Amino acid sequence: MPSIEIGLSMLFSLGEPFQSLVSHLGSIDLSHVELLDEGLHTLNARRVKTLKEVAQSRGVEFSLHSPFADINIASPTTAIRRAILRRQEKSISYASKLDCRLWVFHPGLKTAVSPFYPGLEWQLNLDSVDALMKIAEEKGVDMAIENVPEPYPFLMKSVEDFSRFFNEFDRDLGIVLDLGHANINGQIQAFISHFSDKIVHMHASDNDGSHDRHLGIGYGTIDWETVAKAVKNSKYDGLIVLESIEHVRESISRLQELFI
Repeated sequence: MPSIEIGLSMLFSLGEPFQSLVSHLGSIDLSHVELLDEGLHTLNARRVKTLKEVAQSRGVEFSLHSPFADINIASPTTAIRRAILRRQEKSISYASKLDCRLWVFHPGLKTAVSPFYPGLEWQLNLDSVDALMKIAEEKGVDMAIENVPEPYPFLMKSVEDFSRFFNEFDRDLGIVLDLGHANINGQIQAFISHFSDKIVHMHASDNDGSHDRHLGIGYGTIDWETVAKAVKNSKYDGLIVLESIEHVRESISRLQELFI
């Protein structure tokens, strides 16, 4: 039987100061936590040192979600794209120093100039992912790309988008299946069935099928019993990280009941 582990994303505390994040880590009764290199929790050398000490004292393993605010790895403006890739490289370096299990990132986005340069941003997305993978390999970090939801103008949202990407990208890159995002796109089952050999990590939260609200498990429209059955049938063997921002403890318990 596949062995699934439940972890917790610190997204629920992203609006709190970094010290609050550290305090939360002291009370979490799970062995895996996903950090976010973003907002009030943006990493630096001092914070990485603190987090390493917490991980060692609590026996916690980390994964790291890359920066995502104002981040477009497919930006057609060369100077901006280079700055974004430098920011992502710094985040990968922090993931390496924290011995993170995985570094999670989003695909690039379309922009206002997309209609004038057909195919350019798609190619830039491919090129940037390739560049990031080379950096990650040098630093000994595993990375995976996350499916993202409507209505945001990401280049890769659907099963069809990801199929095209993997047909054109010749490196071995895993998928982070965000179940909440896939629910908005109406493709939870399709992602699981099409990419069972690519999914290396999962995010779990609920929503109403229209907005990425990160609700507690069971507080939206996702049929969790059906999802759990599909995940188990796919032989998935990895983490399911809770990304709910409310009903957190209740949602952890629900995921444990469903998947373990």
